[in-house]
Amino acid sequence: MGKGTHSYVADSRNDSVIIDVNGEHFPRAEAKISVFDSGFMLGDGVWEGLRIHNGRIAFLDQHLKRLYRGAKAIAMDIGISPEQLTKRLYNVLEANAMKGDGVHIRLMVTRGIRSTPYQDPRVVISPATIVIIPEWKDPIPETATNMLNLFTVHVRRGYPDVQDPKLNSHSKLNCITACIQATQAGADEALMLDPHGFVATCNSTHFFIVKDGEVWTSSGDFCLDGITRGNVIDIALAAGITVCERNFSLIDVYGADEAFTTGTFAGLAPVGTVDGRQIGTARGPMVERLQTLYLDRLHADTAA
Repeated sequence: MGKGTHSYVADSRNDSVIIDVNGEHFPRAEAKISVFDSGFMLGDGVWEGLRIHNGRIAFLDQHLKRLYRGAKAIAMDIGISPEQLTKRLYNVLEANAMKGDGVHIRLMVTRGIRSTPYQDPRVVISPATIVIIPEWKDPIPETATNMLNLFTVHVRRGYPDVQDPKLNSHSKLNCITACIQATQAGADEALMLDPHGFVATCNSTHFFIVKDGEVWTSSGDFCLDGITRGNVIDIALAAGITVCERNFSLIDVYGADEAFTTGTFAGLAPVGTVDGRQIGTARGPMVERLQTLYLDRLHADTAA
């Protein structure tokens, strides 16, 4: 495993973790869905990655709003309310005796079971499938200071009339293809451009640069509505830091003072090189400051 933002500390407790499938609890080895499930068959569904901090699910309201917005956008009925879903989340955490920190949840919702292998939603014959997978999972300790190596791939973030990148869907083949290309190039993660050649995002995280004391990130037109991205923008603005959501090119990236990524799992992670061009050899002052401000926001959101 490389030193990317999703590198984690292995934990043997995950071998016997309890998983929630449609409100019922199963040991990991017994948690199953149908081969006719819409998610398995077609990638038809939406999902969220969640982190536990101080025994609470961080920024849960923001994550659930995004989940239900996405489901509504694809005409999918989740079938239970956000309050009921919240109860399921905390019930499965309790079943695993997961308290404190160091827990990650993958919450997945698909359109349900189809009567036959076909894309038309009218062949769906069951309510939505809701799976909650909690794991004991901490980022490796060096993530906050390791300098990531990124590689710009040929796979673009597409136009919204093809597949809107704002939708956190199960269909991630373009991001997987980008990840494969970056890995084969020896990088930790892929940097992806938009259809116009401007920097959009990474394959599984959001991307920022620092120039002359300003924090730049993409316009957001061709990337996911990131929860951590949004919180970092908010805390930077609240601290009096200029934030520019704008189009910028690889030339801006190569000449940046600092660069970093954001994501639910690892928070903020510094970037050392992009396409072999060195941005920095050690975590910069802006990244370190924003990491501290983000942890403060995280503590405040999960305080009892």
